[in-house]
Amino acid sequence: MKLHRRRKINFLVGLLLLIPFGSPSAEAIPLPAISIIIDDIGYRMGDDLRALSLPGAVAFAIMPHSPHAEKMSRRANLLGKIVLLHLPMQAVEQEQNRFLGPGALTLNMTREEFMHTLDENFRSVPDATGVNNHMGSLLTRHPGHMEWLMNSLHKNKKFYIDSMTSRQSIVSKIAREKKVPYMQRDIFLDNQQEIHYIQAQFRELIKVARRKGRAIAIGHPHPETIQVLMKELQQLDKYGVRLVNISDLLSSHYGKTGNRHALLSK
Repeated sequence: MKLHRRRKINFLVGLLLLIPFGSPSAEAIPLPAISIIIDDIGYRMGDDLRALSLPGAVAFAIMPHSPHAEKMSRRANLLGKIVLLHLPMQAVEQEQNRFLGPGALTLNMTREEFMHTLDENFRSVPDATGVNNHMGSLLTRHPGHMEWLMNSLHKNKKFYIDSMTSRQSIVSKIAREKKVPYMQRDIFLDNQQEIHYIQAQFRELIKVARRKGRAIAIGHPHPETIQVLMKELQQLDKYGVRLVNISDLLSSHYGKTGNRHALLSK
């Protein structure tokens, strides 16, 4: 009887030894993360204010020199939101370039013109800690202009989120070379301004986050987009994901890949 009991105890001890010391519990494993950026802020005060009322760590990309650029920048910052400069860049489709707005960066600029325009853009959105591109299917293909941009972002400790308006974008390569924190958009939420479409895109965002561990979506201050997000962001628990600041997503990404030297000082 004693022998049987001793064998049982030894068996249990052996099992315990097989469990790695300090292995994380299920609760300790972080949920997949999503980040959301609302573009084109600065032109429609009512829509912009409704967007700023979205719960949680939603980021806002503000058009330079727009009528409400500085006011929206200050307000978003006071609310603890991440502010980005929504930087207009030349598109391949010539007819699309009429939507660039003031502060556009174009291929025919000299370096001096480019840098002056970029600096003025940042002055108009004073709280911007990062950049994402407005249009830019042409400019994001050109290494010279992207080097000018990344040199400036590195110097001023700002990050870059590629809106991925072109599959031929070379920004990731240049950002890596210049040690600029970089990530790219996974989902556009509202290419169609229709409730059911936006809901479907939000669920696609969740799928991408579950598959990759994180995902970034870009939307706009359309009433339909705000309506969907206002509801969905208050029930993230049921999807098993968490909403995080884009800057925190960058920190997590670069921490995991070992590129801590590329992180911005906070």
